Amino acid sequence: MGRVLAIFKIMPDDMEHYEEIREAIKEHIPEEAKLEEIREEPIAFGLKALVVGISMEDTGGILDKVEEALKQVPHVESVNLEGSTLI
Repeated sequence: MGRVLAIFKIMPDDMEHYEEIREAIKEHIPEEAKLEEIREEPIAFGLKALVVGISMEDTGGILDKVEEALKQVPHVESVNLEGSTLI
């Protein structure tokens, strides 16, 4: 097995909690995964999404586990897996 890099797009429920969400992501990632990058992506009218790159071992169910952990971050409206690749 190798490592996988997954890219998630996270939409906040409002921009008031944007920085809170950014910091909480780091705390919610499972210990078997590693945060590689976090950047913002402008959407429209001042709304920004967080694009998060997370690497992990390619084991069964790990992508779902990471996605569910990100959905548990307070003030997150949605989490979408944008793509994944072996690294």
